[in-house]
Amino acid sequence: MPAIRVLPPDLVNQIAAGEVIERPSSVVKELVENSLDAGAGRIEVDIEQGGARLIRVRDDGGGIPPEQLPLAVASHATSKIGSFDDLERVASMGFRGEALASVSSVARFALTSRTAGSDAAFRIEVDGGKVQAARPAQHPPGTSVEVRDLFYNVPARRKFLRAERTEFAHIDDLLKSLALARGDVEFRLSHNGRPVRVWKAARDEQAALARVAEVLGEDFPAQSLRIEQAAAGLRLSGWVGLPTASRAQADAQYFYVNGRLVRDRVVAHAVRQAYADVLFHGRHPAFVLYLELDPAGVDVNVHPAKHEVRFREQRLVHDFLFRSLHEALAQTRAGQVSSQAQLDEGALRMAVASAPVASPSAPAASARPWPQAASQSRLALGVRDEPLADYAALLGEPPAPFSAASPAPLPEAAPGEPPPLGFAIAQLKGIYILAENAHGLVLVDMHAAHERITYEKLKAGRACSNLRSQMLLVPLSLAVSAKEAAAAEEHAEALAEWGLELSRSGPSSVVVRRIPALLEGADVGQLARDVLAELAQHGSSRRLQELENELLSTMACHGSVRAGRRLGVPEMNALLREMEATERSGQCNHGRPTWTQLSLAELDRLFLRGR
Repeated sequence: MPAIRVLPPDLVNQIAAGEVIERPSSVVKELVENSLDAGAGRIEVDIEQGGARLIRVRDDGGGIPPEQLPLAVASHATSKIGSFDDLERVASMGFRGEALASVSSVARFALTSRTAGSDAAFRIEVDGGKVQAARPAQHPPGTSVEVRDLFYNVPARRKFLRAERTEFAHIDDLLKSLALARGDVEFRLSHNGRPVRVWKAARDEQAALARVAEVLGEDFPAQSLRIEQAAAGLRLSGWVGLPTASRAQADAQYFYVNGRLVRDRVVAHAVRQAYADVLFHGRHPAFVLYLELDPAGVDVNVHPAKHEVRFREQRLVHDFLFRSLHEALAQTRAGQVSSQAQLDEGALRMAVASAPVASPSAPAASARPWPQAASQSRLALGVRDEPLADYAALLGEPPAPFSAASPAPLPEAAPGEPPPLGFAIAQLKGIYILAENAHGLVLVDMHAAHERITYEKLKAGRACSNLRSQMLLVPLSLAVSAKEAAAAEEHAEALAEWGLELSRSGPSSVVVRRIPALLEGADVGQLARDVLAELAQHGSSRRLQELENELLSTMACHGSVRAGRRLGVPEMNALLREMEATERSGQCNHGRPTWTQLSLAELDRLFLRGR
């Protein structure tokens, strides 16, 4: 073995650069975050050749005094923390004090700055690790950083740079995420001397949503819900996409913790569970969410590039995120409309149409809300009672609670206005209901819609019934990890409330004695392992509830009106009224949309009217 020796400073900085500087976008991230910490209200980013030739970041922040310029490029020198207490409550984007030193060790580096109120600016240059003396320069208040010939002295790293277009795409994506994080800051991006992006500072919520639309697409505001929740020292705000506007990839998900974009497993798991009941298989939701909490409650010093965080109250954060998103999605109903054009004084308002009123052109039965005649409507639709009877037998309750558990009444209708989904006018091929509302034509998949309605009634019935469990004839012994065995012991009472009786039988083993009666025939071993794995990792588990929901979903599918059945106009109108009053009725149990709207303007375009 060679002798132990102290590494030279330039090699230390290049090693640090290898951890922090992965590609040109990594340099842009460090520089822009420094500008944000300096209080900048305007940031300009100039790129040449995808960042390989030049990266220049200008800001109008507080600037750096000339005597501190050499310290700015020194290793582990920072103005953002000064003690261990500061490190536990990091409120700035950067804090390690090694970014500029790392960048200047692998590029030709120049820093020009002028403080507010100063008459002169000063410039310092670093080449090959050699820091030159500061000299006067011309510059407005703020700071400019120039990084030229990135990795010029590390050929091995330079060979791994991708094509110019690819590297610039990474920079563009990075600026988008930073623009969403700080809507109060103006960002400008240019490439090879050509302006590419300009995000003006957002002064109100309307401008903030307009910036979100620039990043996630013009359709996102009309297909999203506004989130605003606060509890237990946590505050969640932002926008979440409707389940029917899901994407094939998770490429439109932005989650910020105290203004910092993070990728966290706890967050991902909470979001996935919140959408589990409404999202089509293999699809991903789009969202822009901001979580604010005490800086002492989150550790941001767990990743060199600060992409990950660790929550001190992991379970609290997980449950808060899940409940907030789950409740927001539960409030969606068919006929509910959101539109970017309905922004009033910076607030996103959801335009929810009113309850049905008597109309001369509508049948008399359509003026009566569906929930008031649930049992008669179910018989009129030809719904079979066998699945409901099976369900009642398992819970020990008659089917009555299902029809009694009526949703909340709809808002009162304005005089003369039709209901949100309008009035039925025809049925197509025994599958689709055609209705006319104030906006134009409404198409409804009657089986998918009634499936969601029945499913929500079954879940409501389960919630108000005593859950039965079934004793296993032969207790099942399972070998698990020590952490999972400890979770079984810790959460034994909570599991028993769901009808699952687990007891720890050894350091790494558990015994299953009882399971919920609804899950008779399920793979008991796999069920127990899934539940314990979630408990060990997240402190809570919804696996039992998800499995029961899958069973109830199957019952609802078989108990709903089938495609090909002919319905009368009163029956179709009754179904429309029930959709308007049922939670999550915009999509079926499998995540498919239950209805769509064709406006009069869209129909006019289809037939070239007015051209």
